[in-house]
Amino acid sequence: MKVLAIIPAYNEEACIAQTVSSLVEACPDVDYLVVNDGSTDGTGSICDELALNHVDLPINCGLAAGFQTGMKYALRHGYDAAVQFDADGQHLPAYIPAMAQALADENADVVIASRVLAGEHIGGARGMGSKLIAGLIRLTTGARISDPTSGMRMYGTRMIELFAHDFDLTPEPDTVAMLARRGAKVVEVPAHMQERQGGQSYLDLPNVVRYMTRTCCSILMFQWFR
Repeated sequence: MKVLAIIPAYNEEACIAQTVSSLVEACPDVDYLVVNDGSTDGTGSICDELALNHVDLPINCGLAAGFQTGMKYALRHGYDAAVQFDADGQHLPAYIPAMAQALADENADVVIASRVLAGEHIGGARGMGSKLIAGLIRLTTGARISDPTSGMRMYGTRMIELFAHDFDLTPEPDTVAMLARRGAKVVEVPAHMQERQGGQSYLDLPNVVRYMTRTCCSILMFQWFR
């Protein structure tokens, strides 16, 4: 299976070199594309200096646009699967082969790396929000997803084409819910994750609350009009 790891990166100078190095070392058969999303720090310079496979967006366009850029690349280069892979070092590349195996064996469209299935406890507001989102997805689609907020997701060829062409699809839980409602097969594999390896997350408590509120509203209401 020809797999592409899409690595959206915005101001990740502290992590990007190690993230790519770890990916290449653990999964030498997996290709990668760093999408430098208009970073204002040294992310772009590091990509240039280390000759990383990357594209530079002229301004910060956000995760959705960065991920779609990667999906367009995957479609144009004939990849069988694309995995969303964080630039901050939280995702562990050792789980990519298991995700690819599940994608093939179960004829799935989306494979999610689940911390819950691996026995991890997601605490605080994030954990509460994740459980609420999982319940809403179950209520609206019938799909059982234990870790809907996991950012490590692999997509098959049908999903690559869809994300490459559809302007309003985001790599977020509400899109996973919409895809499941439309018949996409979503499966999970157990996976551990680690803390951000550098830089600073934007997900402080106020942003977590806003993110969870927006996602829940989308699952309950807005996804039906997409």
